[in-house]
Amino acid sequence: MTLIIGGVYQGKLDYALANFDLTQGDVYFCNEEDTAMPQGKRIIYELDKWILALVRNDANICEQVQALIDNRSDTIIICNDISCGVVPVDAQLRKWREAVGQAMRTIAQCSDDVIRLFCGIPSKIK
Repeated sequence: MTLIIGGVYQGKLDYALANFDLTQGDVYFCNEEDTAMPQGKRIIYELDKWILALVRNDANICEQVQALIDNRSDTIIICNDISCGVVPVDAQLRKWREAVGQAMRTIAQCSDDVIRLFCGIPSKIK
């Protein structure tokens, strides 16, 4: 499994498509309303949006993330780094920020590679 992280608009998806020889058809696009388990594609894009949907529905984030990463050795997970910047005033958004951080820690521990993109430049951190 590969985890690609970085701020929004840093080129994470473009990097994954180019470096893993994949196309848009290989991408599962997460959204803020769908709590269904992302599956069926090699790339899971914007996992932070899926986690927001889970937080809004009071799901058990740890269980859901563990289920997501089980048996996914060839999956590329892309997540926006939302840990920097201003802490949200809204309690639910603070919970989301914490949940994304915990999920990324779990996924990073289980990943073979962790790559951070900043200004389109990849840095392998694991």
